[in-house]
Amino acid sequence: MSSSRTVLITGAGRGIGLATAERLAAAGWDVIAGVRSEADADRVATQVGARTVQLDITSTDDVARLPELVGPLDALVNNAGVVVSGPVEGVPLERLRWQLEVNVVGQVAVTQALLPALRRSGGRIVFVSSVSGRVATPMTGAYNASKFALEGLADALRMEVAPWGVRVSLVEPAQTATDMWGQAVERLEADLEPLTDEQRRLYADHIAGARKVVKVSQRMAVPAEDVAGAIEKALTDGRPRARYVVGLGPKVQAGLAAITPTPVLDAALRTASGIRGQGPEPDPA
Repeated sequence: MSSSRTVLITGAGRGIGLATAERLAAAGWDVIAGVRSEADADRVATQVGARTVQLDITSTDDVARLPELVGPLDALVNNAGVVVSGPVEGVPLERLRWQLEVNVVGQVAVTQALLPALRRSGGRIVFVSSVSGRVATPMTGAYNASKFALEGLADALRMEVAPWGVRVSLVEPAQTATDMWGQAVERLEADLEPLTDEQRRLYADHIAGARKVVKVSQRMAVPAEDVAGAIEKALTDGRPRARYVVGLGPKVQAGLAAITPTPVLDAALRTASGIRGQGPEPDPA
């Protein structure tokens, strides 16, 4: 790809999105950074030297304005995302809807709005997914659901838009050193707040395990710049791959999960999450 091409990056105010904006701008791309607030717009414009658009991907009005604001476009990086954690039984349905609205529906909305421009340019689309879109783990079911859905949508889209030369790739990191992971302990505690006393008792091992897993994951987190590098490869490789897994650990995890019998994988993931074989009995009704 020519170094003068234009890319829109959603969720570019921090983390992976900001690292990607910096990397691509340094490589000569015309970067348009989608940000949530005027303060983020000012900071990113100064820090990166990028154009900015105020973009909440769940806002119908924000998305509708995109084609006019963006203009000709060569690439789209769908990066914006959120995490909702907790046992499936205890996730409030409004939180599940929000998880899917941001990580799935919002991604599709932006893609639909900008596909005419990308079709004209024979451009590229990158979805920032996760190894959690291939391997589900206890206490992350809502997030897993959003990333599994995103993977299926991207696979279908890749085949659908191939006749126009539009390429679609998924980038799959695991834990990444971003504000989101830096605040993971606080976010987990907030997600556990709606649990009833009975659910807290039943899921005590799960909760304790999740707290430990989060702290271990924070220590294992890879730099956001590593993910930005994979995104750049997806945008510039002569023959872009369908998936770019970031880091040796996630590659091993994804590979082993694909060949491990489900009961064995389930047992391993339960053990790693601190879940005992026999949980406490529910209180009598």
